Amino acid sequence: MFVLANFFEALAQLLELVLTLYTYAVIARAVISWFNVSPYNPLVQFLRRITDPVLYQIQKFVPSAAGMDFSPLVLILILYFLKSFLVTTLINIAYAFR
Repeated sequence: MFVLANFFEALAQLLELVLTLYTYAVIARAVISWFNVSPYNPLVQFLRRITDPVLYQIQKFVPSAAGMDFSPLVLILILYFLKSFLVTTLINIAYAFR
């Protein structure tokens, strides 16, 4: 059963890495929106392509207030919750198989 334990532990680590990298992408996207950068920049296009679909879904439920968009903050909180809940759950499942 140690194979299943190792699988779930590796899955937890991979999920934590993906959620952390996506959180950094959302932060970078928010910071870039404060400056006048070229929309043709490949990095800007990449960040927009991976974050905008999720941010647009959140913007439907969280309107802007005083010209500020709070959807990146909401998304970061959701990612933090998912990271805390899912990663911890997968690690606990891994320990149960040991």
